Amino acid sequence: MKKTLLFLGMSLLLVLGACSSANSDGDKFPKKNIEFVAPATPGGGWDATARAIQKILKEEKIVDQSMTVVNKPGGSGEVGWQYLSKKDAHTLAIDSSLLVTNNLLGQSDLTYENFTPIATLTTEWISVAVPNDSPYQDAKALMEQLKKDPSSVKIGIAPGLGNNDHLSFVQAAKTYGVDVTKLNFLVYESGGDVVTSLLGGHVDAATMAVSESSEQHIAKKFKVLAVTSDERLEELPDVPTWKEQGVDMVFPHWRGILGPPDMTEEQIAYWDEALSEMVKTDAWKELLENNGWEDFYKDSADTKAFLAEQTTMYQNLIEESGLKK
Repeated sequence: MKKTLLFLGMSLLLVLGACSSANSDGDKFPKKNIEFVAPATPGGGWDATARAIQKILKEEKIVDQSMTVVNKPGGSGEVGWQYLSKKDAHTLAIDSSLLVTNNLLGQSDLTYENFTPIATLTTEWISVAVPNDSPYQDAKALMEQLKKDPSSVKIGIAPGLGNNDHLSFVQAAKTYGVDVTKLNFLVYESGGDVVTSLLGGHVDAATMAVSESSEQHIAKKFKVLAVTSDERLEELPDVPTWKEQGVDMVFPHWRGILGPPDMTEEQIAYWDEALSEMVKTDAWKELLENNGWEDFYKDSADTKAFLAEQTTMYQNLIEESGLKK
């Protein structure tokens, strides 16, 4: 009888151990193909970021699971983010400030709180440029004119009001004491159109990404007056920051990565570890340099706090600019 009970007890332990092992394996993450969503057509910053993440995670053997990039263009990111909101933790999407401003401008019901913030990865910086023969040969002169008469300067921008190019200029002008509700923006379809307009003398100034202005500045076809970075940029060492010219402002044009809602702590920790390892690799650093991007890495917890701060900042800017009545 004792032998029988001992045998049954040992059998029960083996069964429980096997179940425990099976449950442990079943909880392992990731368990299937990982999808990175670029909420735009191929080409451009969102797509390049998604494909870079996929490539480096694979080549550096940081993630063993198979990974694909899918493009979900439309609605300034809205289509891709709506797609993400219905997926599980094996799908992530690239995001930017448009996730915040789409909602604040009434163009989307989604906010960062509908998702799981995973990381902030990179930033570009934004520039303000004028024609070579402009009467405004530094940012302070431009701001002084706007302070006297905010509508007297035609400012080129693309592809619409409410984006970072627009709001960074609003922030600079507001900080300087300009009535930003009266600024005179001319909206173009693309950054290339803005460059053409500035070269043709159709606008008095233009706000655009440094990647769109640096080549023309170096070729002396127009002059970049200021950049939104905290220090001078290596590619434009002769261009002062806004802060150097009495405008206490730093304005990043960041990109990050989101997960779907309701991710577990273990799933978030997996991506924190993988992405923190990725941003330390030489391959990632080379990618940043080749694209004119800068490291702006924040983990999931810091990204959640950052998105809350950004939402408050953008809400204030949009209200003060007169975009939202």
